[in-house]
Amino acid sequence: MTNKINSVLYIGVTSDLYFRIKEHKEKYFPNSFTANYNCNKLVYFEQHSSIEEAIAKEKQMKNWKRVWKISLINSANPEWNDLSEGLEP
Repeated sequence: MTNKINSVLYIGVTSDLYFRIKEHKEKYFPNSFTANYNCNKLVYFEQHSSIEEAIAKEKQMKNWKRVWKISLINSANPEWNDLSEGLEP
């Protein structure tokens, strides 16, 4: 997730992407990182076969340098479009 000007990056894990994105966009948790930094644009996501695999990848990516994260996003979504627009419940 990022903000309108793509200056902040947030990485998280969820078992229900549509619902979780909705929470971010509606600032359901007003004191959260994503609410404080207006992260409401989904620019990259991965699907995994198990929650354990997803958590392991999340932890790995949180240790990445910012430039690596940006490179990954650029390779999959070079325009940094909001990918949540195509999600369905």
